[in-house]
Amino acid sequence: MRSAAPPAGSCAVDIRTGRVGVVMGYEGPYVQLRPLGGGREWDCPPEVVREATTAERIGAATAYVNARSRGEVL
Repeated sequence: MRSAAPPAGSCAVDIRTGRVGVVMGYEGPYVQLRPLGGGREWDCPPEVVREATTAERIGAATAYVNARSRGEVL
């Protein structure tokens, strides 16, 4: 049996795409995720969302910081 989707405010992974985001909330049947550095939210069915591991959180945060240092994001 699959566990419930992670709570709002936690880091999660969309297993369809491998994207890591922060759980912003729930809208209807969907979990809303937002990239760690901010940006546009995307919706996922709860069955394709799982809590991010420490390595996944660090990797996503590092990717954001590197992109920001290159001027790719604000």
